[in-house]
Amino acid sequence: MKILVVDDDRVLADLVIFTLRRAGFEATMANNAASALRRWEEDQPDLIILDINLPGKPGMQDGFAICQHIRNQSDIPIILLTVRGDEEDIVNGLEIGADDYILKPFSPRQLIARIQAVIRRSGNKGTASSQPAKLVMDGLEFNPKLREVQLDDGRKKNLTPLECSLLEALMLNAGLVLTFDDLISDIWGAGGGSSEMLRQLVRRLRSKIEADPTKPHYIQNLPGLGYSFLPKG
Repeated sequence: MKILVVDDDRVLADLVIFTLRRAGFEATMANNAASALRRWEEDQPDLIILDINLPGKPGMQDGFAICQHIRNQSDIPIILLTVRGDEEDIVNGLEIGADDYILKPFSPRQLIARIQAVIRRSGNKGTASSQPAKLVMDGLEFNPKLREVQLDDGRKKNLTPLECSLLEALMLNAGLVLTFDDLISDIWGAGGGSSEMLRQLVRRLRSKIEADPTKPHYIQNLPGLGYSFLPKG
């Protein structure tokens, strides 16, 4: 498996490359936006580890812009690697389709665990054994393979990979309470995610499937317990 590491901190990038190769991955490096896009197009990696703060050409100078550019053309798993842990940055990263968000500093063991979790999730997408063709409940029609949900008024909404993972977990367990820890583990894998990332992901998904996200019908929060998918009525 080939992994592209994009980071302008050469010391850190070298450490990540060493960690990946020791774990058995094939790893290449880019240290700015232009080289990152060139490597992605030429090397066709299987996963990208992408720093947010990057030098580059106007309009493509940070990891968010690169992530969105690549996500518009590919479903390749992308892990954002950054020192920026503000809520706004987390929301932005999830909204544009990042598969995970790792804060610096991090341990090599944590990095490999998060990579393996993302690989497992991306490897399960679209397989007959892991996903139903569609999930339909009270006018809400979810197609995991297309990463698309159709609302009861006929409108269709595209979902990010993380939004798909959350909605699928909730709909497959409709009427049951999934704890915060269970959802975090299911979506991001062991050692990944956080309660804040889950909260923001739920907020983003509600904004797409709920008629009024402030008064949700489908995704209910049970304080102190977790979330549950409750079809209307």
